[in-house]
Amino acid sequence: MEVVSCSHSCSALHQTPASTWRLRGSALGLGLGHARPSRTRRYTVACVGTTSGASNPGGSGKVHAAQGFHVSDVDAALQGIPSMKAGEAERVMIQGLPEGPDSSPISTGFWEWKPKLTVHYERSGMKNSKAPAVLFLPGFGVGTFHFEKQLRDLGRDHRVWTMDFLGQGMSLPGEDPAPSSIASEDAFWGFGQDSQPWAEELVYSVDLWQNQVQHFIEEVIREPVYIVGNSLGGFVALYFAASSPHLVKGVTLLNATPFWGFFPNPATSPRLSKIFPWAGTFPLPSFVRKITEAVWQKISDPKSIQDILKQVYADHSTNVDKVFSRIVEITQHPAAAASFASIMFAPRGQISFQEAISRCQDQGIPISLMYGREDPWIRPIWGLKVKQQVPEAPYYEISPAGHCPHDEVPEVINYLLRGWLKNLESEGSVDLPFLEERSYAERGVSRELEFVREGSRKSVSVRLYGTKISLWSQLSSFLNTRVPKSRIVLR
Repeated sequence: MEVVSCSHSCSALHQTPASTWRLRGSALGLGLGHARPSRTRRYTVACVGTTSGASNPGGSGKVHAAQGFHVSDVDAALQGIPSMKAGEAERVMIQGLPEGPDSSPISTGFWEWKPKLTVHYERSGMKNSKAPAVLFLPGFGVGTFHFEKQLRDLGRDHRVWTMDFLGQGMSLPGEDPAPSSIASEDAFWGFGQDSQPWAEELVYSVDLWQNQVQHFIEEVIREPVYIVGNSLGGFVALYFAASSPHLVKGVTLLNATPFWGFFPNPATSPRLSKIFPWAGTFPLPSFVRKITEAVWQKISDPKSIQDILKQVYADHSTNVDKVFSRIVEITQHPAAAASFASIMFAPRGQISFQEAISRCQDQGIPISLMYGREDPWIRPIWGLKVKQQVPEAPYYEISPAGHCPHDEVPEVINYLLRGWLKNLESEGSVDLPFLEERSYAERGVSRELEFVREGSRKSVSVRLYGTKISLWSQLSSFLNTRVPKSRIVLR
């Protein structure tokens, strides 16, 4: 099965007189091109072009802007430009999402990892044989569909995969792990008296998922990857990187949950774990079945799902109809309720989030952080804590954006990811997004990123935190103030 969509394309440049600048890399499909001055610069023009059906203006000498004008003579354009006022943030135009034939097609597949345990995955950009491989890991309750905006866009110049964790999405079992003696079409799977042989040791835990990721990379992708995870997917991404550093080239956390699991792990706390009567195995004990039925009836209700989506998406104008319908579809699977119970009662991982960060540091695994500021669950302070532990990690705080910035503002996430990947693949010869000035690495910088979506122009504030994070920076991340908007031509 293939899903195909596409985009208008755009390019964005920082441009000044030719004698002053040298450009790095191509603007084709890479969002903002990064440039470094050979001597002290006086001005920067930050513009973008959206030219239907073309990925690059192609050497016309014109800088395209969202309003539809262009500048052929940059020197003349710079005349009469007012200086930037204090407190203003540079406004940069970035490309929107691809549409039509410019997008990368998505293909779906199923990989049988173990008997009766089949993993659903999607991929894009397989023709980019020399491009780096990127694996996206979804959050709890969603699946591969949550990263289709990344696959369609980033698949144009990368090889991109995403998959459903076992027990979630379309990786739910195709057979009842513990059949009931009373046959009923409406009966929940996993509520019987005895488990099937293939499900005797099955527990939907973070240990299972990180093991799943390892084998998927080894058997399907077959090379080290850049791994990107949102929420639970961020926790698993970091846990996996700490456990299998030889398979990871870098980790990006998107509002990663810093903890998962309520019960002790038997490998690290064998005595304590024996106190608890059940650890997520099949079949579900009778007392757990009653709790599960009551809780599941509430949380699987479409109204409850709608309410949760309103919480986690900061911009309520974002179209979440497809996300909503796919989540509802998943909840109707007969194995969904028991899988949910197994996940909730499964033990914690063998190492904590903080220990995983330390191990990644020791192994020299690059980490980047991209967090929605208005997340009601993973507050900005959690991203700042990671930044404090890994000062060299770029931390981008995005507003307005909630718990799922990759789906709410995919234009921004894709732009930042492209820049981060280019920086690592070039071994630092290409600047990270926002770090054209070396001083920004220490003191940070804010930008207004603008893009066109469905014919309308949108603006999102992005703050890159520097290595020096003050107490005020931590406190200000809780405030709801926005960075003042500025003119499009700056410095």
